[in-house]
Amino acid sequence: MGSFIVEGGRPLRGEIIPQGAKNEALQVICATLLTPEKVTISNIPDISDVYKLIELISCLGVKISRESGSSMSFEAIDIDLDYLQTPQFRAQSASIRGSIMIVGPLLARFGRAFIPKPGGDKIGRRRVDTHFTGFMKLGASFEFDTDDPFYRVEAASLTGCYIHLDEASVTGTANIIMAAVLARGRTTIYNAACEPYIQQLCRMLVSMGARIEGTGSNLLHIDGTTGLGGCRHSILPDMIEIGSFIGLAAMTGSEITIKDVSYENLGIIPDSFRRLGIQIERISDDIHIPRHDHYEIETFIDGSIMTISDAIWPGLTPDLLSVFLVTATQAKGAVLIHQKMFESRLFFVDKLIDMGAQIILCDPHRATVIGLDKMIRLRGTTMSSPDIRAGVALLIAALSAEGKSVIHNIEQIDRGYQQIDVRLNALGASIVRI
Repeated sequence: MGSFIVEGGRPLRGEIIPQGAKNEALQVICATLLTPEKVTISNIPDISDVYKLIELISCLGVKISRESGSSMSFEAIDIDLDYLQTPQFRAQSASIRGSIMIVGPLLARFGRAFIPKPGGDKIGRRRVDTHFTGFMKLGASFEFDTDDPFYRVEAASLTGCYIHLDEASVTGTANIIMAAVLARGRTTIYNAACEPYIQQLCRMLVSMGARIEGTGSNLLHIDGTTGLGGCRHSILPDMIEIGSFIGLAAMTGSEITIKDVSYENLGIIPDSFRRLGIQIERISDDIHIPRHDHYEIETFIDGSIMTISDAIWPGLTPDLLSVFLVTATQAKGAVLIHQKMFESRLFFVDKLIDMGAQIILCDPHRATVIGLDKMIRLRGTTMSSPDIRAGVALLIAALSAEGKSVIHNIEQIDRGYQQIDVRLNALGASIVRI
């Protein structure tokens, strides 16, 4: 288990380029299974979750080659479906939640797929009912062994239909889209997730020959085709990492420019940080965060306490609430952080409280933060990262704190942030990996 030793209290300065979006990468890499032709994807983030998925599909038979830098090509010509029932596949797919998204492409192209219960973060219940309900409506049969948690879907052919999703699941929507593009007839998906990741997946599939209408909305119409071709696709910058850098800059009193952010795809994220009192300057497609000696949380018009909560897109992504919470600890004022989607994601606040933050954990979903206005610095401590987003929130806290902090279990951070220590050290941070 690796650790970071962090010397806090150092303002950062300089430019940083965000990595490719992790969540998009997992989807579009799975989509390469839909065609035997060559698919080239650029701006792939160098993180463990992505490379676990790449290794998994390589073992399935996908030919993978590195083009240059962050670009890779994929050719899913000879797929070994028998590999799906091996202990090795079971271990690989259980270690990464994104593996669930190979099911839709395999079902659509080969008529069957198997997957163990997915792994990933332990942040609360993350059910997969939406995925398999969609597959069954398209005509697949479904089996689940409760004694040996393993999902099986099979279909001689898939037929388009109307699907009203019970929740706007991002991975569920992606999986059903990938199954529907090769189904016979028209599929209509209502209450579809419409995050930029989904929009990018749809654009990629259209460039491969799919027929999709309604991209960017929660109502999609998909006319199935008999086959898809190859394409070239570039992954968007990671909006979660961009948001993390905004919070980091404000909390540490740093002056940072975040380059090439694809601002139009950030949605409500910049304005949500502005509600915390953070000044964000857009310069072309860059974001400049000037040094903040103080920043003050807004109140609602009637004077009541500000609430920041997650919501399905175009609302605020839940992946950033941990960053908002830690950033608020050094603001002036108070804010209620309401994490609606996952009941275990706020449990890391006890570590912030140990550092001197004033936080009331109301219940598993809500925490009230009383900002210290940088009058009282957080103090360094020893802690462990419970998941990707909490891990980077703790890293932000450690970088702003007085003294030395030790963060254990940094493999969780590495799952979502590429070489975060090297990139922040280049800006003046003091992070030692051991």
